[in-house]
Amino acid sequence: MLTRKQHELLVYLNKRIEETGISPSFEDMKNALGLKSKSGIHRHLTSLVERGFVERLPNRARAIRVVRKPEEAAATVDSSSPGQWGALIDLPFYGTIAAGTPIEAIQHESFIKVPPTMNLGTGSGEHFALKIQGDSMIDAGILDGDMGIFRRQQTAESGQIVVAFIDGREATLKRFRPQADSIQLLPENKDLEPIVVHPSQLQIQGIMKGLYRTAIY
Repeated sequence: MLTRKQHELLVYLNKRIEETGISPSFEDMKNALGLKSKSGIHRHLTSLVERGFVERLPNRARAIRVVRKPEEAAATVDSSSPGQWGALIDLPFYGTIAAGTPIEAIQHESFIKVPPTMNLGTGSGEHFALKIQGDSMIDAGILDGDMGIFRRQQTAESGQIVVAFIDGREATLKRFRPQADSIQLLPENKDLEPIVVHPSQLQIQGIMKGLYRTAIY
């Protein structure tokens, strides 16, 4: 899981490289993200490299390659300083992802407030929140107790993190990877095995759009 600025940098790098075939300069990146110094870009770029989203090609100037597309990442917002975000957005809160109940069957009784920097756009009414339970996605930076923000939809692209409902019994948060005649639901935890199901067993409830961290770890 990336911070908001890291995600912005990844989106910018991917777009520029697709458009021009070369990576932008540190000056370009600094201006695009509105930072005051190149040291901030270096820090964010190093984080992207460490998390496996980009790689720097040796012995070549301005040589950056995007390894994992922005669609595979969701930005994280820390709630420790809520006053900086301005007017907050109300989202339906459906409890925990491990509840084992289809989302549409849960009668949400509360809302949570999230900052506009979650970039939900005009379709914020199609978004919802779930509290993450467990450590199956910990290597993606998704921690037990985090609040996941999801867009309600029944389809997903390969690599996206989804809320999936299996066999009408079990809800899970995993990375979606369709195969020829099956679907892999991949954990981001080296101690756990993928879940493999037939497409008829799976119902996608939504895709992750962001992470709202409501506690300091």
